Amino acid sequence: MSICLLAGAVMLALPEPSFTLEWTHSVERIRWREEWRIEGDALRLERAMVKGSGAGMEPGDGAVLSEGWWVWAPGLAPQPELFLAASGATGGGWTLCSGQDCHDLGSAPGAALRLAPCPGG
Repeated sequence: MSICLLAGAVMLALPEPSFTLEWTHSVERIRWREEWRIEGDALRLERAMVKGSGAGMEPGDGAVLSEGWWVWAPGLAPQPELFLAASGATGGGWTLCSGQDCHDLGSAPGAALRLAPCPGG
């Protein structure tokens, strides 16, 4: 059974309900990673990781340094959707991975890309 996630106008079939988003910060050029889980009609942020700190890139409360990443568990409530900026200023977009499947999203400048669970699961 696959899990469905809407990425803009595309439906992605994910092999599991968890996925990671990874990108490079457009100003600091530092890698950022988030671990998300689809829970019904919402997205829950479980862990965030950043390779350094800088403008708008400060590790969250309780962060610990692990293998070169600052890692913490944000206290963010489940979100009905996410919007991923596609500025084109980072030299790449977002990488979304679930299991061994990865997808590149928003690598060209344009409108923000909406991520949301598919209606009805």
